[in-house]
Amino acid sequence: MRLLLVEDDALIAETLNRQLTAAGFTVDEARTAQQADQLGRQEDYRAVVLDLGLPDGNGLDVLKAWRSARLTMPVLILTARGDWQDKVNGLKAGADDYLAKPFQTEELLARLNALIRRSEGRVEARLTAGDFELDEYRQCLQTPDGKEHSLTGTEFRLLRCLMSRPGQLFSKEQLLEQLYNLNDSPSDNTIEAYVRRLRKMTGADAILTRRGQGYIFNVLD
Repeated sequence: MRLLLVEDDALIAETLNRQLTAAGFTVDEARTAQQADQLGRQEDYRAVVLDLGLPDGNGLDVLKAWRSARLTMPVLILTARGDWQDKVNGLKAGADDYLAKPFQTEELLARLNALIRRSEGRVEARLTAGDFELDEYRQCLQTPDGKEHSLTGTEFRLLRCLMSRPGQLFSKEQLLEQLYNLNDSPSDNTIEAYVRRLRKMTGADAILTRRGQGYIFNVLD
């Protein structure tokens, strides 16, 4: 899952980036309102964590600009403790949730995952596609034979992307965008290598290849 973290404090941003990555997110960072607005418009993010106090403007104005442009990705606002007016203004501007500073990372992750589940029309932390179940918190896959398979971070992100929309064709470019941030430089055969690894767990028929087009998670009857 690709996520945009908008935070101008370098130490906070570095810490959050590390924790979000460990939880299965691919994170891009923005330190200014201008950069955040640009990235939000040009990249495909599943969610945004948005601080309001930015050096060149207010994060609330960035949010309003996104919503005016009909960008619908879930946005969680970070706000100063006790500043209820920021919370109200943020929700009115189109935010989906808010979290007061200081906060526990566990709460941030729980709220983010809840936002993403709702945006995908789900209520449970298990992602189900056919007889396959993906546990988002434990990052493991349960296959139809009842076995559980632990996943690496990249395996988890790739499988989660495919299983979130079973039957949909994903190009290599779309998958790479969800697996890697703007600072990464994956090779052209990265996706093929990880698909081969996942097929050892799911079986060859669960992830279909459309030659020259991409991959589909196949819900077997």
